[in-house]
Amino acid sequence: MLAAERREHLLDLLARTGKIVAKDVAADLGISEDSVRRDLRDLAAEGLCQRVYGGALPASPAVVDYDARRAVAPEGKRKVASAAAALVRPGGSLILDGGTTALAVARALPKDLSCTVITHSPTIATALIGHPRAELFLLGGRVFKHSAVTCGAAAVEAAQNVSADLCLLGVTGVHPEAGLTTGDAEEAAMKRALSARAADTYVLASSEKIGTASPYRVLPWGEITGLITDAEPHDAVVEQLRALGVKILAAG
Repeated sequence: MLAAERREHLLDLLARTGKIVAKDVAADLGISEDSVRRDLRDLAAEGLCQRVYGGALPASPAVVDYDARRAVAPEGKRKVASAAAALVRPGGSLILDGGTTALAVARALPKDLSCTVITHSPTIATALIGHPRAELFLLGGRVFKHSAVTCGAAAVEAAQNVSADLCLLGVTGVHPEAGLTTGDAEEAAMKRALSARAADTYVLASSEKIGTASPYRVLPWGEITGLITDAEPHDAVVEQLRALGVKILAAG
């Protein structure tokens, strides 16, 4: 089988089954595992898969830069944001992550809602300036421009001195095996620090993130309260997550 044919075979397998196991592909095609791994490296370099131990998973489309992410699945993000905003109670306290879905949450909060919002995103803070009854706390640190948030040691230390009822957390990948993932190690650490300071953590996951993976793990399934998604209730990955005991909140 030519390299181009192997490439198409791998992409088709990824689309149909949601993962590639290198040793199985090698056995099926009668080639070496090294050949399969080389093909996966090439696909990963093009952003077409996320390499993991033993093979590959679908790559998240949500790892592009902040401006580009605004155009990805805006309606799905709106639905997720609406469901997430409904969890914020009057007088409650919220840790709101950065990113485009979190920004949609900020815009979905009622203008007259009395609450406290803690965020490490200047964009989120700016979006809530017009909410007169929302108390805002902005956590400082090095600005990670890709997601328009602060992260690093100073931001993590600042996060350790706050607490809230609820944390709404964004990720770029949601996969039954890879877990909750994102594209940057320091951003993943910041997300863990934020989640640790809230009584409940819900993950914001519009449907394009379901079944995909990014390089850095954020949290294990047992450390979140639930997942908010607009994916179809009977989506195969959603059903796998339910089987793992993950609470799914349907959006839309």
